[in-house]
Amino acid sequence: MTKHHKVGSVIRAARRRLPGGVRRWKAAGQRSRPRLKPDYPRAGRHGWRRWVPSWRLALASFLICTASLTAVVGVAYARTDLPEDLNAFATQQDTVYYWADGSPMARTGWVSRQEMPLSKIPESVRWAVLAAENANFYSDHGISTKGITRALWRTVGEGDTQGGSTITQQYVKNVYLSQDQSFSRKFTEMLLAVKLDRRLSKDTILEEYLNTSWFGRGSYGLQRASQAYYGKEVTQLNASEGAFLASLLKGASLYDPAVDPDNRERAIERWSWTLDRMVEIGRLSPAERARYTTFPQPKAPLRSNNAGGQDGYLVALAESYAKRAGHISDSRFDLGGYQIYTTFEKPQTAALTSAVQQAREKLDPQQRKADRHTRFGAASVSPDGRILAVYGGPDFQKQAFNESNASTVPAGSAFTPFVYAAGLEYGVSHERDGPRTPLTPSTPYDGDNGLPVTTPEGPYWDRAGRTVKGHNEGNRSYGRIGLHDAMAQGADAPFLQLGMDVGLGRVRRIAEDSGLLPSSFGPPVPAFSLGNSTPSAIRMASAYGTFAAHGLHTTPYSVAKVTRNGEPVPLSRPKARRAMKTAVADEITASLTRSATSSGTFTAPSSGKTGTTQDLTAHWYVGYTPEASTAVVTYRMDLAKSIAPLPLKGLGGDPSSGRDYPAQIWMSYMEAVTQ
Repeated sequence: MTKHHKVGSVIRAARRRLPGGVRRWKAAGQRSRPRLKPDYPRAGRHGWRRWVPSWRLALASFLICTASLTAVVGVAYARTDLPEDLNAFATQQDTVYYWADGSPMARTGWVSRQEMPLSKIPESVRWAVLAAENANFYSDHGISTKGITRALWRTVGEGDTQGGSTITQQYVKNVYLSQDQSFSRKFTEMLLAVKLDRRLSKDTILEEYLNTSWFGRGSYGLQRASQAYYGKEVTQLNASEGAFLASLLKGASLYDPAVDPDNRERAIERWSWTLDRMVEIGRLSPAERARYTTFPQPKAPLRSNNAGGQDGYLVALAESYAKRAGHISDSRFDLGGYQIYTTFEKPQTAALTSAVQQAREKLDPQQRKADRHTRFGAASVSPDGRILAVYGGPDFQKQAFNESNASTVPAGSAFTPFVYAAGLEYGVSHERDGPRTPLTPSTPYDGDNGLPVTTPEGPYWDRAGRTVKGHNEGNRSYGRIGLHDAMAQGADAPFLQLGMDVGLGRVRRIAEDSGLLPSSFGPPVPAFSLGNSTPSAIRMASAYGTFAAHGLHTTPYSVAKVTRNGEPVPLSRPKARRAMKTAVADEITASLTRSATSSGTFTAPSSGKTGTTQDLTAHWYVGYTPEASTAVVTYRMDLAKSIAPLPLKGLGGDPSSGRDYPAQIWMSYMEAVTQ
């Protein structure tokens, strides 16, 4: 081999030993070195091996991808903040109203949710949820590596983004994010979960999760779910019941037996697995697990109470009072979460409603024009101020106008007991600013029909220049009659004059101290004594209750207690105050008792007074016993046109124009409640 050939062989061999194939050399005689290039595809390899990266290239690529991904996640984490506003349903709860006996009456609000502190949720119930959903909750950092891997695999491989979420992630989804199943939402969910885990304690996250999760049957949170499925408070649940409720977190439509009978088998399987899982993680002893062999079958769904019928009127009254007495703003109240314990007695409310419906059955608005637009307002109030029952109208959802709380019709002669009470309390004077003379029940007054009303200056003239005269019902004359007998026999004319002698200002004071609202008082003219004021049935019942309470008056109230998520809300409770002397109140009771007894209508001991307006636009009966005072009013009003009362002439097709309807309603009600 020539020298030239030897040199060529050396050069070719060197080229073969250098990685990357052919290299360029510098000019002859100069010292040089090769420039390295990525060994891909790989020279000197054949077939599939030519396309397999070297370990150096693979490692470098992995490190570059990891660093890039870390940088992207880091930037995203730094730029992602926890939203300040939660989803609307995450903070809003329903408000529950209870009867006086503690049983549920109605529920209001856009969602069915009641918060419950974690400390009041039994530990076994908490761990039932954790065992089913996230056993490592207290040790993870808001996300689960295995869960993320599983979720990514499902997302990429199967197109399913469900699964892989910790409780922290589920809570984030519940209160911060939408329920769509996109990869970007899942990524945001994980970032927020890590941030939330660093900001809040585990117990706080778990408490919020248990209070915002959906359990089916219109229920958010364990407290409402416990009531919806088992009819009891969450504090009364055991581990077995908690295990079933935990299964609902996977989807109530899949595990609620009420939705589909086939769900029962699936629910039993999940329930049993959850209890076994609790044993596995050391949160339920084998002995206790052995006790739970029977599936805790949930109750059938109850009908949703939408506060219709009479309940709607009760709820409206209680809500108004709770806001006022509890100093709760409208915006705060709208968030819900309140438990309002009312004073309404369920049996009394049912009895009052039934009594009014019996009276309505006597009307025929299709055949008699005089029966159209007839309204009945009724209320029963205890002497200590508790509103026991009201009749507000046929149905709150059809007519929100509460006929028991409306100040629209005059009290008529049902107002005269307050005139009598004012006379006994303050005495009379027949001279302007002259000395006052005490009255007694036997003090005589002229009871003849049509007598002019006099003042110290002479007869009283109205604005039309006519002399004002007192009239008795039926134009009956009684002659000289003692005040006690006048009240007992229903003579109105003496009290028209008595009001002028006492002073209308003093009459108004007694009426106001007894509970009638100043806003309902009529003008200070002689007709004031015969009831030109327009009190509601609730206020009339309360005012007559002052007589039953021996002269003490307590402002009527409809709420006994308010709590929010189990914590008491302070209420400004009304206190009894003296409206008149005990002897005065007892004399009113004595005269009205004689009136009620002499009518021959009532057999039980009671006191009461009928009331009719001069223009025949309202009939009243207000009666009371030591236990309760009840007022009933009948009137006609076409709300579509005006709030002016319409005449009652011809009501019911009887000559008395329905004069006895209020008394009949009162009697039917009293017979029902006493039985």
